[in-house]
Amino acid sequence: MSLSPVAAASARHPKPETAVFEYGTAGFRMKAAIMDPVVFRVGLVAALRSRALGGKIVGTMITASHNPEPDNGVKIVEPLGEMLVPQWESLATRVTNAANGDLDAVLAQIAAELKIDMNIVPRVIVARDTRPSGPALVASLVDGLRALNAEVIDAGVLTTPQLHYLTRTRNEQLANTHLYGQPTEDGYFDKLAHAFNKLIASAASGNPDFKPASLSVDGANGVGAGAFRTLIPRISSSLAAEVVNDGSAGALNDKCGADFVKVQQTFPSGVTVRPGGRYASLDGDADRIVYFYADQESKFHLLDGDKIATLAAAFLIDRLEAAGIRQGITIGVVQTAYANGSSTQYLEKVLGVPAPCAKTGVKHLHHEALAYDIGVYFEANGHGTVIFSDHMIQVLDAGLVSANASTRQALQDLRNFVDVINVTVGDAISDLLMVEAILAFKHWSLDQWDAQYTDLPNKQLKVEVPNRALFQTTNAERELTSPAGMQAEINKLVAAVPKGRSFVRPSGTEDVVRVYAEAETREQTDALGQAVVALVRQFAK
Repeated sequence: MSLSPVAAASARHPKPETAVFEYGTAGFRMKAAIMDPVVFRVGLVAALRSRALGGKIVGTMITASHNPEPDNGVKIVEPLGEMLVPQWESLATRVTNAANGDLDAVLAQIAAELKIDMNIVPRVIVARDTRPSGPALVASLVDGLRALNAEVIDAGVLTTPQLHYLTRTRNEQLANTHLYGQPTEDGYFDKLAHAFNKLIASAASGNPDFKPASLSVDGANGVGAGAFRTLIPRISSSLAAEVVNDGSAGALNDKCGADFVKVQQTFPSGVTVRPGGRYASLDGDADRIVYFYADQESKFHLLDGDKIATLAAAFLIDRLEAAGIRQGITIGVVQTAYANGSSTQYLEKVLGVPAPCAKTGVKHLHHEALAYDIGVYFEANGHGTVIFSDHMIQVLDAGLVSANASTRQALQDLRNFVDVINVTVGDAISDLLMVEAILAFKHWSLDQWDAQYTDLPNKQLKVEVPNRALFQTTNAERELTSPAGMQAEINKLVAAVPKGRSFVRPSGTEDVVRVYAEAETREQTDALGQAVVALVRQFAK
């Protein structure tokens, strides 16, 4: 008897019998060498998800973001560029862990449970980053898609945010609705560049001495380097930018990139840093960004996601007031447990905006940000964006129709700000343009931006443990419920340190437990971090 298309394809991508996989914060992520059966099955899930949505285009991105080059990963993107909904995360885990001979039955069960019409033609757009393992994994993914007769749109090498953008805009094109942007890679660049150039022109208006800022961008030897280099000619009159760590030499994320700079709190390799210079680091798939600089003593200074969020919130408040529409517009800045305590105090006490805490993972921050007309959300690692309610867009558009001379430019600045933002997902390139536009308006250097508040010294550490699932959290991951008794021991350590704060959480992307420590001095922070690491090792046994 001949095998079904799914069974025949599955035989080429067998799952080890004892292997167990889980769709986590960023999809599936692991060593690339063991990903073949996982990616094949994600192809099946993506095709099924498209069918469940009536044939809308679903995105699939093959990347491991900031992880080392030997790793890889895969995630599914919803039609409007959102993260996969929780119900389907569970279904992806279910399909990926099904026995080799049970795939047809499991897919049929899911189709019956959700009343999916299996005659609908699924559509899936596929992209990857620059990892050497990418092409083979794309082939495995496509095998899964074609086993369910999916229409495959191969978008080639893209940043993760570009894939989110294309997924949304191609669906809007398919539905013949208002386009967020042109559904091409050039459309992505043109949309951002047009809005950015207009913002810089507004910032420079009336200033005959205006000169574009100079910026050196660490591309993490990843896909973002090429993408940003493609953008540079479109914005050359507004920003003098160069790319280093562009992938021509050096491994992806190796001693460079946003995650390295943030976690190690040091300069990336491959970058010649001069006091007073302006520097930014992207991560491996260009969805995170941090800034950094050296002071006159060549000391390292970091401007992370917290600094970016506070900068954006302050600018938006200023423009809303200048436009005469601040009254009645709600603004919130959503953070995670990793947010520096000084940033939270600055937001709440100085800017007067709420700063709720959400679980780690931008999907959780995005959900919280929807409660506001303007929702700014950034993880401290530099992953985030700004979203705007329909009401906010309506207020802007109505205001532009009836604005007087004194408020029109501020309203137009806000409208251009909306367009320079990639609202579908955190986007390092879009966020870079946002930061540069705001700094141009404020006439600030990086040290002037940094001076708005002083971060408490902090430290991030990770500990390999036999079973990360042993560590369970509550209160937006700021407290442990398991192992029993460990949180009480952490509390004792924290109470003994001025301005102390520490928490432990299992990683959603690596087989480790993460430790965060914060205190009044660097020495106290380091000591607190090591003491909590010792607790992790003690309770993990």
